[in-house]
Amino acid sequence: MIEKLRKLRQHLLTGVSFAIPFIACGGVMIAIAIAFAPMTSTGPDFSHSPGLKLILDIGSTSFSLMLPVLAGYIAYSIAGKPGLVPGFIGGYLSGQVNAGFLGALLAGLLAGYVVELIKRIPVPKHIRPVMPILIIPIVSATIIGLVMLKVLGLPIAHLMSAASAMLKALSTGSSVILGMTLGAMIAFDMGGPVNKTAFFFGAAMIREGDFSIMGACAAAICTPPLGMGLATLLRRKLWSQEEQEAGIAGLTMGLIGITEGAIPFAASDPLRVIPCIMLGSMVAAVIAILNGVGDHAPHGGPIVLPVVDHRWAYVLAILAGTAVTAISINILKSFTKSKTAEVKETV
Repeated sequence: MIEKLRKLRQHLLTGVSFAIPFIACGGVMIAIAIAFAPMTSTGPDFSHSPGLKLILDIGSTSFSLMLPVLAGYIAYSIAGKPGLVPGFIGGYLSGQVNAGFLGALLAGLLAGYVVELIKRIPVPKHIRPVMPILIIPIVSATIIGLVMLKVLGLPIAHLMSAASAMLKALSTGSSVILGMTLGAMIAFDMGGPVNKTAFFFGAAMIREGDFSIMGACAAAICTPPLGMGLATLLRRKLWSQEEQEAGIAGLTMGLIGITEGAIPFAASDPLRVIPCIMLGSMVAAVIAILNGVGDHAPHGGPIVLPVVDHRWAYVLAILAGTAVTAISINILKSFTKSKTAEVKETV
């Protein structure tokens, strides 16, 4: 069982290692564009900055390739080159059905194992040469496409509708519970459907004249990448060189409110990272909403400080959420590493 989990982690790490440059390139370019564009009540304004808009578009293109690359190379790690086609298609469709990076992880794993099963089917000698370049890609891509479009798409849509209704109900009740819910949703899938449901709810409330929902979301949005980046600086020995580099990129993206900066960490170690970033975002959102932080722009992170009400509380919320994320993940990694070492010594 332990060996299977180790192999699974290796497959995830392979996908992450190929996806990190796309995330870093796209995230930093988007961050640069947003940082230098005027921040208005409707978000960054690129109408008079064609150069910045060009940088934004190039960065967005790099970012959009992240899901196909992540899924494609997870499948490649499992099944070799024949896994690339269904993996890339599954990752792309994950974005189309708004399944986010979690959907891409699932698509990559499913694509790899489907290809492995097809490989084991006995076929006549004269068909074997075309199996890896024709038969396997077509069959596996069809299977993955059907799963992503017909199996995952509809349930995700229904789930997001239910989540929106839940947020509307919570907005009339306890501020603490609402803040905790918003923070958890923002961090859970880092730009995926759950994150976007909370974000768009906050954006919709801006139009209703309630800026506190977006204030809580804005504080929660940046703490996952900032927290993970800080964690790599605080305890460098716990993190690989690649993770430390991803941490620097995460800090840059966090400053501009790009939650996806934490994806490389969550994709390679979801069971430890996701609970920690959710905890940090929940802390940030609760502090923000209890202190009346209001964000007048549908965006997050320190970059929106000029259009935020109660700025000191907003900064405090971000710092607290970032610290909680960094400290909790480092404690968890230290604890689990020491446990692993004990098991090895016993064996």
